[in-house]
Amino acid sequence: MDKVTLGSTGITVNKNGFGALPIQRIPKDDAIKLARKAFAAGITFFDTARAYSDSEEKLGEALSGIRDKVFIATKTHAETGAEMKKHLDMSLQKLRTGYIDIYQFHNLPFCPKPGDGTGIYEAALEAKEQGRIKHIGITNHRLKVAHEAIESGLYETLQFPFSYLAVDKDIELVTLCKEHNMGFIAMKSL
Repeated sequence: MDKVTLGSTGITVNKNGFGALPIQRIPKDDAIKLARKAFAAGITFFDTARAYSDSEEKLGEALSGIRDKVFIATKTHAETGAEMKKHLDMSLQKLRTGYIDIYQFHNLPFCPKPGDGTGIYEAALEAKEQGRIKHIGITNHRLKVAHEAIESGLYETLQFPFSYLAVDKDIELVTLCKEHNMGFIAMKSL
């Protein structure tokens, strides 16, 4: 499988990762088998979110015993620093891990920044200093927010919808991420 390094994170993984949104729709045993089968086939990047009902819990069990061989990204849709801290605590517990490799702000209608009054970015920085998260990322479906995140220099990864149907404006995001040494994670690629 082709590998890619996600910008300045130093995380090198297969170009194909395991998006764990759909495993919330299947029984726990099936989800665990599916995630383990993906790992056995060479997948080492697993992406989930606090908002994906029981996806984190299922991944936590599936990746138990191999945590040091995989990279986990999860997301928070929190809009305050206090809420983000609660989400992070829950994610760490459900994923059965002491740290998250890439902790992402999940499709918020704005680009969190230090001093914006929400405390979200500050809470993420604090968690990073504590070693509870390794890298701060952002996911979005809005070009304006994506551009703002790239230009801010605050984020190490951007996750954005990207497929063979991508238009020039979407392709430009990938180029900008490369120019800013920011990892680009394609979502909804199929």
